[in-house]
Amino acid sequence: MTSLAVVDLLGALAYGELVSFERIASDARLAPELEDNIVLAGIAATEYSHFVQVCDRLTQLGFDPNQAMEPFVAPLNQFHANMSTDSWLERVLMVYVADGIAADFYREMSTHLDEQTASLVLHVLADAGQTEFAVSRIRDAIAHDPKVAGRLALWGRRLMGEMISQATVVASARPELQKLFFQVAGSADEITAFVNRLTVGHARRMDVLGLAS
Repeated sequence: MTSLAVVDLLGALAYGELVSFERIASDARLAPELEDNIVLAGIAATEYSHFVQVCDRLTQLGFDPNQAMEPFVAPLNQFHANMSTDSWLERVLMVYVADGIAADFYREMSTHLDEQTASLVLHVLADAGQTEFAVSRIRDAIAHDPKVAGRLALWGRRLMGEMISQATVVASARPELQKLFFQVAGSADEITAFVNRLTVGHARRMDVLGLAS
């Protein structure tokens, strides 16, 4: 029998993919160049495909995807409202950093899922082209104007802090998901180590961009 924790995890992942699709599609419309528009539209399409696949898995397990996603609508919407920006480069960085942190989190959690569900989660988390896109655009921008590096580094740190904060809010609101988290993270010391691993992953991504974390 599928645990409610797995349903919660898939519900959060599904809604996260839907919001990512909407966010990246919006970014595509604001792209300064046609090439950027085309690349981001392709990434958005992949995110929507991932959303459908997670919903299909929830249906296979006997659960309504809409009901599974509902508890995560408000907190994830709040996160994106908090991180709203009119800056094109900050939007590009968010595509790369936020998706990367989320992927690290779900990969850790997938170790306690059944093989089929874990395989789906790992497939959904696969890079859809956002890394190559973000790295090339941000490096080019910094080469053109080194002063933007400080602002983007600050934005990256804010993204990391906000994501950890929202993850804590979501987990505490869903007891079964919180239990799954503690299965993965274990004791207080292990929770600290878990967060540290997410932080290290974030720092590596920022280093690739030439930005301080």
